[in-house]
Amino acid sequence: MTDAVGRALAMAFAMGWQMLWALVLGFLLSAVVQAVVTKDAMSRLLPDSRPRSILIASALGAASSSCSYAAAALARSLIRKGADFIAAMAFQFASTNLVVELGIVLAVLMGRRFTLAEFVGGPIMIALLVVLMRATLRPRHIEAARAQAARGLAGRMEGHAAMDMSVAGGTWLTRALSPRGLTAISHVFVMDWASVWTDIAIGLLVSGALAAWVPHRVWTALFLVHDPVWSKLVGPLIGPLVAVLSFVCSVGNVPLAAVLWNGGISFGGVVAFLFADLIVLPLLDIYRRYYGGGMAARLALLFYAAMAAAGYVVEVMFGAIGLVPAHRHTDVLQAAVGWNHTTVLDILALAASAVLVWRFVRTGGAPMLRHMGGPADGPAGGRNGGEPESQSGGGHTHARPPP
Repeated sequence: MTDAVGRALAMAFAMGWQMLWALVLGFLLSAVVQAVVTKDAMSRLLPDSRPRSILIASALGAASSSCSYAAAALARSLIRKGADFIAAMAFQFASTNLVVELGIVLAVLMGRRFTLAEFVGGPIMIALLVVLMRATLRPRHIEAARAQAARGLAGRMEGHAAMDMSVAGGTWLTRALSPRGLTAISHVFVMDWASVWTDIAIGLLVSGALAAWVPHRVWTALFLVHDPVWSKLVGPLIGPLVAVLSFVCSVGNVPLAAVLWNGGISFGGVVAFLFADLIVLPLLDIYRRYYGGGMAARLALLFYAAMAAAGYVVEVMFGAIGLVPAHRHTDVLQAAVGWNHTTVLDILALAASAVLVWRFVRTGGAPMLRHMGGPADGPAGGRNGGEPESQSGGGHTHARPPP
């Protein structure tokens, strides 16, 4: 038993070491974007679910945090401020599936074809979701969800979702390179890490345990590996269900995706699994509190349908042009810590992280960190009904760090 636990922990640590520099780079690039792109008046940009609003919602989501809980909280905040319900859901999907850190980690752990599949399949999934929601949700359903959202029941990460630390004035480059820009980048970087580190840790531990303990024959039987046709049919259906039960969301589910791919799940099944970070059990309970039980059930079914359908579309598209990887054994599952280019990159990443953490602490970030998991009406949020109070006309509170 001790040896089995040791193997699982060693594999989890090796996977974490392999992806560390990619995570730091991804979160740093995301922090730069969030520091120079303001969230003010975001709700006014999403008045309806027409294609233009959905494109704006997707772009805004891609420029936001990858934390699934913060994305759900921010989507609810947008709805309470008058944004279209369907456009807010599109924003929520984009903020966890089209962010840069996810693409970088996928490229490092699983290969560039999976990154391409994520960024090709993400817009397809959002389009499918919008079509499904417009076809099935009635005005009375949405009004009931809005009424429930107005109650402001607590979920998770409302404080983080309420914070807007973007810097105004000048070009994006001058904002990013200014002292205030560096401070804003450090604050976003640290708080994004704080919001997802538990998911990453759980994802690594679960992945290490499954890779070390589950015999390969179990995976091949579950995914019908010996029947190529049925394997492709069941993969996108099983993938999201595994995600629901794993409790792992955000970029933390990438190591588990590598385990599933190594076990024999179809390419479309991996894609559908990666998309399914928004239907893990804790988030489904948050939807119930945010929008009521009826809407939560509808969202679960619609999200699942869009994720599975997008997995099928990606499977067919990539299969038709020969982009489905033939190699099953991802390198990360055979990773080991040693003196190589990964170790050098990790050391540089840790050094850069130390500088940003030092800047974060020196510029008063600690009080904001303590309130990021609480309600939006804390020191970083507003005071009106549990939602952030805008300082510039309708957006999120500017938790402006000092220079």
